[in-house]
Amino acid sequence: MAPADLLHDDPTLPLLRVEGLTVGHEGRVVQRDLTFSVRRGEVLAIVGASGCGKSTLLRHLIGLQAPLAGRVCYGAHDFHHCDAATRDALRRRFGVMFQAGALWSSMSVGENLMLPMRLFTDWPAAERERRARHKLSLVGLPGGFDLAPSALSGGMRKRAAIARALVLDPALLYLDEPSSGLDPPNATRLDELIGHLRDDLGRTVVMVTHDIDSVFAVADRALFLDEQEQTMTAFDTPAALLAQGPAPVREFLARGRAVRPLRVAAAASPAGPAAGPADPADAVEASA
Repeated sequence: MAPADLLHDDPTLPLLRVEGLTVGHEGRVVQRDLTFSVRRGEVLAIVGASGCGKSTLLRHLIGLQAPLAGRVCYGAHDFHHCDAATRDALRRRFGVMFQAGALWSSMSVGENLMLPMRLFTDWPAAERERRARHKLSLVGLPGGFDLAPSALSGGMRKRAAIARALVLDPALLYLDEPSSGLDPPNATRLDELIGHLRDDLGRTVVMVTHDIDSVFAVADRALFLDEQEQTMTAFDTPAALLAQGPAPVREFLARGRAVRPLRVAAAASPAGPAAGPADPADAVEASA
């Protein structure tokens, strides 16, 4: 089966299903009995206190760690128990933006984007460059192709990393702390970009985040991981969790709200002036 079909061979199934998943390190349980699904075309936010296991869960979802128990299913396929060829094909149907961006400093931004295409496609060089430039324009960096990663501000590096995660046109996008280290204007621009990927391009997004404003701005549903209970204790829309979730979840969400403009509903395309690299605010990074 062609890689493009693997996540769509049974459209009646959720894009991602997690069933009884227990994750951890070297036999030590971090989170247990996780069961949830991700619908096609939605943004799911994974939230919880620092150290609760959000990034550990993400590593299990993308195959960097094997679960202690349970299943991760993409469409009809049990990811950790299918054959190697199917697992590799599935991996090419989702893109990942790591927290620090993980751009190779020895390569230009354009070369970073073209690397996955060189490794996993037989596209000629001209086509790789065309696609890389298109993805950079999509995230608001039309002039970034020849720049070094060190020449980018924090917000620009985040968007370049998202562009690289998009170069193989994945059905599912994983974002690890996309707004971490950004000031409020740049965090808002990232929210707008995530909303654009979902609303205009039909991407499904799973994001690990501690930014509660981002959760309320773009997430369709949120999964709360409890550090003390070592399991999920809430899974619903952000508004429902804030209004009627368990008391610790309501308190966590209320404490995390900050005052920054949430312009997602009325946002222009991320390629437009509001998100362009010439915007002076994009050169500002949070010191914290």
